[in-house]
Amino acid sequence: MADYDLHHHGDREVGPGLVDLAVNVRLPRPPAWLRAELVSAVDSLAAYPSSVDAVRAVAARHGRPVEEVLVTAGAAEAFTLLASALRPRRAVVVHPQFTEPEAALRAAGHAVERVILSEVDGFVLDPALVPSDADLVFVGNPTNPTSVLHPASVVRSLARPGRLLVVDEAFLDAVPGEAESLAAGHPGVVVLRSLTKTWGLAGLRAGYVLAPADIVERLRAVQVPWSVSTLAGVATVACCRPSALEEAEKLAVLAEADREYLVSGLAAAGVDVLGDPRGPFVLVRVPDGAVVRERLREVGYAVRRGDTFPGLGPDHLRLAVRDRSTTDAFLAALEEIR
Repeated sequence: MADYDLHHHGDREVGPGLVDLAVNVRLPRPPAWLRAELVSAVDSLAAYPSSVDAVRAVAARHGRPVEEVLVTAGAAEAFTLLASALRPRRAVVVHPQFTEPEAALRAAGHAVERVILSEVDGFVLDPALVPSDADLVFVGNPTNPTSVLHPASVVRSLARPGRLLVVDEAFLDAVPGEAESLAAGHPGVVVLRSLTKTWGLAGLRAGYVLAPADIVERLRAVQVPWSVSTLAGVATVACCRPSALEEAEKLAVLAEADREYLVSGLAAAGVDVLGDPRGPFVLVRVPDGAVVRERLREVGYAVRRGDTFPGLGPDHLRLAVRDRSTTDAFLAALEEIR
C-alpha cells in the first residue's frame, strides 16, 4: 500500500528563511537549565551510556515499577521495537495519526489494517470500528495530526484479553493536567511518551515506553545496545524532576491559550478548524490546500501537508501552535495569499 508517503514528516517542510509552523516542537531550543545539564555531561561521553538512572526517574515520575519502563531513542524507536518484537495476527492502526507505527509494522513484514476516523464526526474515536479479533492496535492521544484528545475511558475500552493496545501519548504532556492519560498502567496497554516536543529536544532523541514487564523485556531484547545516548539519559532524568514537571504544566497552559488564540484567528478568517483540538497543533481544511501551502512558502511560512496521513487529502494542513505575535503575522500572510 504505497498510497501515502508514510515517512514524510514536518521537518521536510522546513527550509532556510521560513517560519516553522510544520514541526510540533514547542520550544526553539532547550531551556537554559536543561542546556546546562547537557553541557555538564559532555565530559562523560567517553564512557558507554547507561539507562539505569533514566529508567528509575521515569518509573518514579509515573509511579510504575522499573520493570515496566524502557527508555528509548525518542518515542519513534519504540514503534520499530514493537514491530520487531511482536508477531501480531491482525494489526490495526487507527488513522489519521502519526504514520511511523504503520511504516514500522510494514517494514517488519506485518500486514496492517487501517481504521479511518471520520472528519464529519470530528475524528472521534469509535471503538466499534476496530475489528474484535485485532490483537495489536495503535492509537494516538492526543492524535497527531487531528489534535483530538480521546477520553481515557474510550481508549481503555479498546484493551481486552489477547490484544495489545499501544497508545502514543507523545503530546500528552502538552495537555494541562495530562488529562486522559493511561500512563499510570492498565492491563494490556503500552504507553509511549516523548520528551522532544515540550523540551526542544528533537535532535537528541529522548522518549520511553511504559508497559507490562513481559512486554518491556521483549522490547529490550531487540533494542540495539546503547541506543539511548548519555545525553538523552541525562535529559530524561532532568525532565522527570518535580521542578521540570511543574514547568511543563505551565508550558502546557500557555500552549492551550496560544492554541485558542490561533483557532479564534483562523475562524475569523473563515478557515475550517477540524475536530476539537487539544494538542499544540491544529488541523485545517482549505480549498486548494496544496496551492495555499506553496504560496505560504513563498511568503515565508512552512506548514505541514496533510495528504501523507491516511484519511486526509491535499486540502488538509497541520499548523503548529506558536506565540501570539507569530500567529498574528501568519494570519496576515494567509489573508494576503487567499
